[in-house]
Amino acid sequence: MAAQETVDHKYVYDFAEGNKELKDLLGGKGANLAEMTNLGLPVPPGFTITTEACKAYLATGREPDGLAGQIEAHLESLERGMGRRLGDAHDPLLVSVRSGAKFSMPGMMETVLNVGLNDRSVVGLAAQAGGNERFAWDSYRRLIQMFGKTVCEVPGEEFEHALDEAKRARGTTSDLDLDADDLRGLVDAYKKIFLKHTGRDFPQEPREQLDLAIRAVFESWNAERAVLYRRQERIPADLGTAVNVVAMVFGNLGPDSGTGVAFTRDPASGAQGIYGDYLANAQGEDVVAGIRNTVPLQELECLDKRSYDELLGIMARLEGHYRDLCDIEFTIERGKLWMLQTRVGKRTAAAAFVIAGQLVDEGLIDLDEALHRVNGAQLAQLMFPRFQLDHDFEPVAKGVGASPGAASGKVVFTSARAVELAAEGEAVILVRRETNPDDLNGMIAAQGILTSRGGKTSHAAVVARGMGKTCVSGADEIDVNVPAKRFSVAGQTVNEGDVVSIDGTTGKVYLGEVPVMPSEVVRYFEGTLDPDEADDALVKAVHRIMTHADAARRLAVRANADTGEDAARARRFGAQGIGLCRTEHMFLGDRRELVERLILARTDTERSDVLAALLPLQRDDFVEIFREMDGLPVTVRLIDPPLHEFLPPLEQLAVDVAVAQERGEDVAKEEALLAAVRRMHEENPMLGLRGVRLGLVIPGLFAMQVRAIAEAAVRVTREGGSACPEIMVPLVGAVQELETVRAEAEKIIAEVVGDSGVEVLIGTMIEVPRAALTAGQIAEAAQFFSFGTNDLTQMGWGFSRDDVEGAFFWRYLELGIFGISPFESIDRDGVGRLVRIAAEEGRAARPELKLGVCGEHGGDPESVHFFHSVGLDYVSCSPFRVPVARLEAGRAAVETVGSDSR
Repeated sequence: MAAQETVDHKYVYDFAEGNKELKDLLGGKGANLAEMTNLGLPVPPGFTITTEACKAYLATGREPDGLAGQIEAHLESLERGMGRRLGDAHDPLLVSVRSGAKFSMPGMMETVLNVGLNDRSVVGLAAQAGGNERFAWDSYRRLIQMFGKTVCEVPGEEFEHALDEAKRARGTTSDLDLDADDLRGLVDAYKKIFLKHTGRDFPQEPREQLDLAIRAVFESWNAERAVLYRRQERIPADLGTAVNVVAMVFGNLGPDSGTGVAFTRDPASGAQGIYGDYLANAQGEDVVAGIRNTVPLQELECLDKRSYDELLGIMARLEGHYRDLCDIEFTIERGKLWMLQTRVGKRTAAAAFVIAGQLVDEGLIDLDEALHRVNGAQLAQLMFPRFQLDHDFEPVAKGVGASPGAASGKVVFTSARAVELAAEGEAVILVRRETNPDDLNGMIAAQGILTSRGGKTSHAAVVARGMGKTCVSGADEIDVNVPAKRFSVAGQTVNEGDVVSIDGTTGKVYLGEVPVMPSEVVRYFEGTLDPDEADDALVKAVHRIMTHADAARRLAVRANADTGEDAARARRFGAQGIGLCRTEHMFLGDRRELVERLILARTDTERSDVLAALLPLQRDDFVEIFREMDGLPVTVRLIDPPLHEFLPPLEQLAVDVAVAQERGEDVAKEEALLAAVRRMHEENPMLGLRGVRLGLVIPGLFAMQVRAIAEAAVRVTREGGSACPEIMVPLVGAVQELETVRAEAEKIIAEVVGDSGVEVLIGTMIEVPRAALTAGQIAEAAQFFSFGTNDLTQMGWGFSRDDVEGAFFWRYLELGIFGISPFESIDRDGVGRLVRIAAEEGRAARPELKLGVCGEHGGDPESVHFFHSVGLDYVSCSPFRVPVARLEAGRAAVETVGSDSR
């Protein structure tokens, strides 16, 4: 980087100048290195280049003014403190250059170790290490390899091929068996590879190496895999990454040196104990890359008890300081322990709940904070099934249970194949020797990941845990042959396309598809597992946190249910009523012909006959549901079908009639039906004759439904139960529509209810943008609003959900136009604004107006927080999502209180 004039803006911070609260500026890694430095822990000295410098560089393509001078000043300070100069031929200082975004993005951005080595300083490094030439040349080949791949985009596999060739020549499979001469030859081979792909010699000027490495880290923020990971984890794209320049400490100096990763609790289960991986005579990237299988951290006690005891003390101190599970990277250099990183560790969904409960018991956090530390997405993961194992299923291999879950699928050996098959609807298991950041696409597409190398802290394990993917790593009994598209295990060969099953809890691998069974968390929610009697710490933790969430939340949670069976399930899962009972679903199957006759009826007599036949069927439907929801509100949406759902397809009917005519058959009835279907045919049924429009056009339809609802409520009440019906008129766009329907409905209700004591509310679904914008008028005629966010999104954006998600949403997500599908999570700025306007104007006109939401967004965690913020009374979602919505409603409430108190 060319020298620039120094300006006032501060872009570089020494570790001693920061703290853990400065993650926005220093990134997570830099902020935590600063925090450990201030705690007096053994951290190698260094400095952090801020995220602001990264953002400025990415915006302009050049470094901001003043950055070069500040780097120079901090580098000189580091050299003075270390008593060495960067790249000095006799006593060189070497540094690592590491990325560090605000949020952990394991393996997604770049790191370069051993910066400062060249043909001269490699000799000085050997002398510095007591004449250890092997160590010096091993460090140099690592620099060329990492620098070439990271900074200059040299294909990494070319370096790997050269390393494999060197090992073959030596007759070994381990890089540890290569001596100094082997590694010196490998350096020469690496230089030739570098020259071939870059057209220049490997840079010998240490400061040039440093500047290019810093730029590469900046640019890696927008690398394809980093963008994909951010999109997957919903990390904002405008944060940028910090860059940490740290004095090198070496774990590859011999058997008394090494590197490792430690967790203060098990990140898979949450259990307390000593968890982690250690690799002697290695640098840090060897552990996370999984290129050699590690040993459990406990074995360090036998190898270096003093360092082990010191590490355990630091782990306890950091967990108490951060009040959470900590993920720690460390290096031991000839018996001296160095802390390279700490962060609040990624954990599985199960571990998140268990650890939160443990920390409450230990007095480190309260229940509000425990609720804040778990989320609905994690709870949903815990409700997925697990393997049902018996004597017929014996594992063929066992690795490390790196990320829990039960996954079955076809074996694939490349990320590209995983993406291809997943796009065709196939479940796949991605099998690799070890994964690397370039495998992210395939990891996202796969149901699970299986590797033959690595441990709980390998790339595959860390990324899979973050994504909630099942992962088994380090299954070293498996011999993976990627070029041949097969692996062998226990004397058997598994080819691409064969089915395997992996258990991310036990680490076991099975051939074929293993059946699954309900999770214990689902059994708890269904009431078949008493948390007080459960042996599972997870069930106890879920019960405790859910109890607190229910006590804290303001939002009620209802369910979308159309049958008595659905209603019963919803109630078991904790639903406080039904927010959407879709009556058109009741007319499918055997009743479809009746609805078809109703729609096509040409006379009042034909229409009346059909309605008379439908009335008792509808009444029985509602009796069943009211009985199950005894005393809880049930919002019944009057029939809202696009007509094409009940009429024969026009094209198919026309073909059938033509064929029958060709055969000379009597088709008078079919021709009449075809004429009627042509008459009723719509180009865009979703915007056509449906909802309130259908009720107004077909006399008696809504009246029949209202009567059935009222009669069912009266029957259940006289049986000794309690019914609380709410009649919802769909697709209203003008208050006059609602007024017309309500006037007729109230007459019927008064006639049926009499002195039974049944109260029936009448309201509307806000799903047409015009309804949201005229909510003040509509509220004059409505006792409640329920937001139908599926249609409101569809009409607000002007696209059909049935057509666009497969057609172009993938491209919109790829381009960053969408961070997530607006059908999955509420579009706060657009559709959300319509909800807010309608809520505010509706309540202004009718203060007692009840407000809810019944679209798919009612079960989406992010959307639940939005609905809490705009003052809705309840959300409604599918029965299975009810616990998720309950948890998120509680989280929304405690986070709002915390925000208000701050």
